[in-house]
Amino acid sequence: VQLQASGGGLVQAGGSLRLSCAAAGSIDSLNAAAWYRQAPGGERELVAGITSDGRPSYRDSVAGRFTISGDNAKKTVYLQMNSLKPEDTARYYCNADITDRGGYRLHYWGQGTRVTVSS
Repeated sequence: VQLQASGGGLVQAGGSLRLSCAAAGSIDSLNAAAWYRQAPGGERELVAGITSDGRPSYRDSVAGRFTISGDNAKKTVYLQMNSLKPEDTARYYCNADITDRGGYRLHYWGQGTRVTVSS
């Protein structure tokens, strides 16, 4: 099982980006998922999460600006980021709770995608 994150880039403050995290491999179900980020010199922090029944949660600094969603048919999780601020600059990582076809349930990490917001 692999997670492939994409959608990062350079954007001006106030702009938008949509991150995608696609799961591939021998997957039975994509359960909960989350997006984390790590700024240069900083620690990895939880940005948003979504439960297996679609309930989202957000860190305070992104609530109202970011939206996490999932598409089980495509085995993909998204993070729509609006009204971006320079302090959102970081490498964004997806994490997913996946049950494979062998019945094993594990957490997987994507490789990360860089988001840079210019002022």
